Amino acid sequence: MNNERLTEQFEEQSNRLRAIAYRMLGSFSEADDAVQETWLRLNRTRIDEIENLAAWLTTVATRVCLNMLEARKTRREESLETALPVPTVSVASFDPEHEALLADSVGLALQVVLESLSPPERVAFVLHDLFSVPFDEVASMMGRSSVAVRQLASRARRRVQGRPVPDRDFDQQWDVVAAFYAATREGDFERLMEVLDPDVVLRVEGGAGAAKLGVVRGARRVANGAKAAAQFGHQVRLALVNGAPGAILLEGGRPVTLVSFTVIGGKIVEIDVLRDPERLAQL
Repeated sequence: MNNERLTEQFEEQSNRLRAIAYRMLGSFSEADDAVQETWLRLNRTRIDEIENLAAWLTTVATRVCLNMLEARKTRREESLETALPVPTVSVASFDPEHEALLADSVGLALQVVLESLSPPERVAFVLHDLFSVPFDEVASMMGRSSVAVRQLASRARRRVQGRPVPDRDFDQQWDVVAAFYAATREGDFERLMEVLDPDVVLRVEGGAGAAKLGVVRGARRVANGAKAAAQFGHQVRLALVNGAPGAILLEGGRPVTLVSFTVIGGKIVEIDVLRDPERLAQL
């Protein structure tokens, strides 16, 4: 097979590979990295040894994603209780392909919930429940038995069904986040109270010597904090953070704060704020 034909066949599969990787990783940029790594591995492989290219590509992309999830899990365990999870960020200026992924309300609504699953659970659940890959094939991709993969998917399914998920209307989620920033900018305390869940939780990793997370609970305290922060006059640029609506706050064109929101029932129930300069510089 010549290189031109191989490229064409890969491109035919790339959208599906990217969709699978995005569901597993929750990040457009990481999904693109996984697809690129799959392409590189394809170019290092004897093509005549591949019987089914589509299945081979899915297997390789799955294993790449699983490795990335395992690495991410390790980083999070190392920072447990002292730092927010490592965020994945995509600036919210989507091309049509990204918008098509976001329009899949099932995958989108599950994205934040999937973060609670172990990497093997997440891979088994995404492949079988979201992409209808048979368990035998998933087992082959993951190097596990079919029985083990069924158990992983079943466990993931129970955990997903037992947790509240963010609103499926992604436009509504952005509307709520935009309303939060509009009310903050205008100092509208009542409007802030309207968009915040009464039991909202705000987690802040401050950096600059702040070794542990700061946690604020309750709409009134969070609203007062938002009003106080507005005096700094930061630029706000909307962004996807771990697959959820968020924002990057800029000062002189430089990112100084990363914010992620969880919206359920039209209310903000969780806000994660990262202010650590070193971690922001790594994003």
